Amino acid sequence: MVFVALGAAFAIGSLAYDVGSLLAMGPGYVPLALGGLLVALGAATVVKAYVAPGVPADVVVSDAVVPDAVVPDATGGDVPVQEDSGDDRPLAGLRWRPLLLVTAAVAFFAYTVDGLGLLPAAFGAGLLAAFADSGTRWHRALLIAVCLTVASYVIFVLLLQLRLSLLGGWLGG
Repeated sequence: MVFVALGAAFAIGSLAYDVGSLLAMGPGYVPLALGGLLVALGAATVVKAYVAPGVPADVVVSDAVVPDAVVPDATGGDVPVQEDSGDDRPLAGLRWRPLLLVTAAVAFFAYTVDGLGLLPAAFGAGLLAAFADSGTRWHRALLIAVCLTVASYVIFVLLLQLRLSLLGGWLGG
């Protein structure tokens, strides 16, 4: 419902600006389009929550296989479950590593893109985000960071022709 409310607010707010057309977009076009997408995403999430068969509230889905404790899923198969541990702390099941490393990756990029430039900032952010999964090995993280850096260069510099410094002032660029 929060997505629907925020999307509707942005869509309504964008109507104060000239929307234009698809070929001649005005300043209100992108906020209106993104607001509409956010409303659609929120509505789809609400519908899925109420229509899709779910796991009963008294069990938690896990990777552990517990004998005779299965719940049918949407595809007709069975999902192994385990009993709730009874931990009522609100943040007990939160996975901290991905939360912190992805946040750090976004913050790293935001704070260093001007000083380091696009290429090193994208590489560093990709490297941090890659290690959000504890199973990621260093060679795979390097591959992810390189691919993200190349994709950033191709999209923003070559295709969109944005004038971004590839190497920032901190690196003598």
